[in-house]
Amino acid sequence: MPGEVYSQLMKELAEGKYVFTGELEPEKAGDVKEPIEAAKELVGLVTACNVTDNPQSFAYVNSLAASYKIEKETGMECVYQLRCSDRNRMALLSDVLGAGVLGIKNILALAGDHVSLGDTPDAKPVFDLDSTTLIYMIRKMVDEGKDLGGNDIHNPPKLHVGGAAAPGAAHLKAEVAKVKRKIKVGVEYLQTQVVYYPEILDKFFKELGKVDVPILVGIFPAKSFGAADFFDKYVAGVDVPPDYLKSLEATKEIKDKEKKKQEIDRINVEYFTGFLEYLKGTPAAGCHMMAVGYPRIIAPLKKVME
Repeated sequence: MPGEVYSQLMKELAEGKYVFTGELEPEKAGDVKEPIEAAKELVGLVTACNVTDNPQSFAYVNSLAASYKIEKETGMECVYQLRCSDRNRMALLSDVLGAGVLGIKNILALAGDHVSLGDTPDAKPVFDLDSTTLIYMIRKMVDEGKDLGGNDIHNPPKLHVGGAAAPGAAHLKAEVAKVKRKIKVGVEYLQTQVVYYPEILDKFFKELGKVDVPILVGIFPAKSFGAADFFDKYVAGVDVPPDYLKSLEATKEIKDKEKKKQEIDRINVEYFTGFLEYLKGTPAAGCHMMAVGYPRIIAPLKKVME
């Protein structure tokens, strides 16, 4: 755990509190009105919210700008996502310095999906650094006031860096080896990709063994069948349970919008109650709820853990 604590997220993790975080997704627009409104609904329900950085390699509003606006207008602490796929080490360094200038206190370092998967497939992928080296660079900047080349940084940023883990990866041993590399270079917390099956998480924790880094387990309560189906088909390392998909698909027949919303909420609460109860018996330090555009589901799910 960090010697100095700069954010509420790291403060609560350091104190051993069970932490809930949310997720906000800027879109292809000239404003961030929708994530700002969603953040307002989540204030008091989650400790911090991830602000996505070109998810699935769709080119959206810059995560740094969005994080700053959301924090300024709502008071919600943000986790600025930063992808290696779109930037070389110079751009990454500049963005981390920019985050420090804007007062951002949390960064989630990600490799990022290949650009060929998104809506700008002709873009050139970068991947100058991988996510582990990005974590190392950020810790070097914060802890030593140096960049990767050993150059001095005047008044270095004061922020925390997290990393990702994928319990459902096809090659679990290789994934755990990557996670251990991140821990070795100083990652301060880990956040997993979405997990639906307890046995997948059990295998991950067993392979990883005891670690001192807090781990937030990701879940994805879907606001519609389409959202869940997209996740199942296009997000690597995630298999959405067929029974959950089938229940959501049945809601497509409900014509009354309010009744449809109520049924979707019921399905999500019913499905995730068991999984959240199971989480209480795992080494997880918290739960990352990737309920983008679905803030109303957070409160009833959070009650399960009380």
